[in-house]
Amino acid sequence: MPIVRFRPVGESFLPETAEAGVPRSAGSRGAKTGMTNIREVARRAGVSTTSVSNVLNGRTNLMREETRQRIEAVMRELDYRPNRAALQLKTGRSEMIGLLVPSIANPSFAALAQAVEQVARDRWGHRVLLGNTHRRVEEEGRFFADLIGHGISEVIVVASDIESDHFRAAVDAGLVMIDYDGRRPTRAVSHSLPIDSVSMNNFRAGEIATRHLVDAGCRSLVFLTEVGRINSRREKIAGFMAAAADAGVAARVIEGKAVDEFGDALMIELGREHAGRIADLASPPDGIVCLNDMMAIGLLGGLRDRGVAVPQDVCVVGIDDVFLSPFVTPSLSSVKPPLAALARLMIDRLISRRADPSLPVGEFLLEPTLSARDSVAPRPESAVLDRPRPDTDPQ
Repeated sequence: MPIVRFRPVGESFLPETAEAGVPRSAGSRGAKTGMTNIREVARRAGVSTTSVSNVLNGRTNLMREETRQRIEAVMRELDYRPNRAALQLKTGRSEMIGLLVPSIANPSFAALAQAVEQVARDRWGHRVLLGNTHRRVEEEGRFFADLIGHGISEVIVVASDIESDHFRAAVDAGLVMIDYDGRRPTRAVSHSLPIDSVSMNNFRAGEIATRHLVDAGCRSLVFLTEVGRINSRREKIAGFMAAAADAGVAARVIEGKAVDEFGDALMIELGREHAGRIADLASPPDGIVCLNDMMAIGLLGGLRDRGVAVPQDVCVVGIDDVFLSPFVTPSLSSVKPPLAALARLMIDRLISRRADPSLPVGEFLLEPTLSARDSVAPRPESAVLDRPRPDTDPQ
């Protein structure tokens, strides 16, 4: 039976293999062929092994910048890369975080994934494992099982129903979770489900988009959405209706069904279909809020095909401010979520809850801002109301 010898590393103990890196290349400067370990990196950099470990795991917030740079320079010189498999064997978990989205084909989820990956890597030295569920419960359950099987203990779940039984089962099995883009539901609170909710303030997003139209002089408003009132949609619609009522303007909601049962990838086509519904109305609106930017972009194309000019005939606002929105014609006004701040909060909460499971459960709502562009312009036939404007980020 092989004997595993343990060596002290900082204030903990690692099996000998856990501190070893991959073999140095023969071309490493001044290095002998063989294995570089964390102690050699520490010796060359003139620091403790704990300091090297902190750099490897992204825990550098209390470290001097000069020290971090010196350690990283030595790791590059020695071509040192830690043996992650050995570290996982020691700790029982992987330095990875799961991210579960309905569909990466939706640019808003792609932007979220990029923000989460950057924060996880730069701030904590973690990697992100991405999964698409297409809003299918069975896919969520399989993804949870895969994470647990690979020693991944943290996951961010986007736009899902955390009251479902498989969430409780996954938490009981050891997963630490964040619910993104939702509000913490009553059942989750009453059952003491330890899942934080982190989201853009979707009520405010609907409100900001509506105020943008009202300030431009729009008096007949429509909110375009997909069939099915998940939490984030309900909040956006509630904000839309509240702002319209406050301004004393007409407002209604029009729903449509995407071709695919789970239409995140097909919102642009649903937007084109909505253009036909708008054009066929006996009394069309002069201002439209779309559930998201992809729907709004499809709407712009569909209205153009039907001879409806934006913003001359109708103004359009999206929600999400995806990377395409400034480049369509006309450029799309949109409500922008604070993605970098949301990603940082979610990752920090996951890491903190892993370290301290008794951390109180919270619901966090971060404020969006308006990116004002050419799809909204003052209406010539009516005066603009003299009201405070929402926070605006001119584009």
